[in-house]
Amino acid sequence: MNKLKFSLIVLLSVLTLLACKKDKVEAIANVDYSKVEIPAFNADSAYHFVEKQCSFGSRTPNSEAHKLCGQYLIEFMQRYADTVYVQEFSTKLYDGTVVKGKNIIASINLSATDRTLLAAHWDSRLWADQDREAKFHKTPVMGANDGASGVGVLMEMARAISNKPTTQGIDFIFFDLEDQGAPSWADYEAEDQKDWCLGSQYWSQNKHIPFYTASYGILLDMVGYGAARFTKELQSMGYAASIMNKVWDIAKAKGYGNMFVDKESGGVMDDHVWVNHYAKIPMIDIVQNDVSGAFFPHWHTSTDDMKAINKQTLKAVGDVCLTAIYSAQ
Repeated sequence: MNKLKFSLIVLLSVLTLLACKKDKVEAIANVDYSKVEIPAFNADSAYHFVEKQCSFGSRTPNSEAHKLCGQYLIEFMQRYADTVYVQEFSTKLYDGTVVKGKNIIASINLSATDRTLLAAHWDSRLWADQDREAKFHKTPVMGANDGASGVGVLMEMARAISNKPTTQGIDFIFFDLEDQGAPSWADYEAEDQKDWCLGSQYWSQNKHIPFYTASYGILLDMVGYGAARFTKELQSMGYAASIMNKVWDIAKAKGYGNMFVDKESGGVMDDHVWVNHYAKIPMIDIVQNDVSGAFFPHWHTSTDDMKAINKQTLKAVGDVCLTAIYSAQ
């Protein structure tokens, strides 16, 4: 995921929506989110799911680790979802390299019309181009936080929901090829940053079910760092302010206000952009925003490994997202 520049087409879309469109989902008034009953989110389990993904190695496109991890995720979600779709596709990286992608979609209560979309990306970056040491700039990233953390939280959420069934329709999407945008050392600049988020671009224009839609969506990206700081990202606020405000209200009520900072921040290029832009589903992004202005110190480096993962951060994000779901029942 890239945040270095703000796409013109996305900026125009946000401004248009701000002027012409209200969010599809409004925050529920007078709800005490601290008292909403949710299934137990096990931080140890979530941590294990992150660790398991990393045990395969870097989940880079066309690699054996990518293949094995994909099989693991599919088999896991088949245990806890009613239906699992595997959306395979081929595309090209910035330099013309052809890669195979695989979006994994797992659905609960498929017949329900009121649906919530929960997403994260499961690939890891081909190049540690932000590493302090140049020798790592062309080596793969493990992606414990940048990728595996969001997927691990969603996996534990799926397990938790199976213990306290809901009548809502819930769709989990593990997007592929999110993190393969041109490296900083390449002399390349894509129009509208379309070299990033390839899996969500594909799914948003080729949905797994024709005419699929959801009331709202939540994207998780880099949600396991110990010094967690989630801010109200600009594009999320532009597309779905009421959803983001509700999620931040939940976090405050649950005692996680120190992580979910009530402060607006700049826009980032992430999977939610294309879900909003092409699929027309209002989706927010819960994404790490370090006080330094970067994502987090290990972003796109050789040190984004399990040492960067904190169990309590995983639990906080899981609790907040589960409360968003169960408070709407």
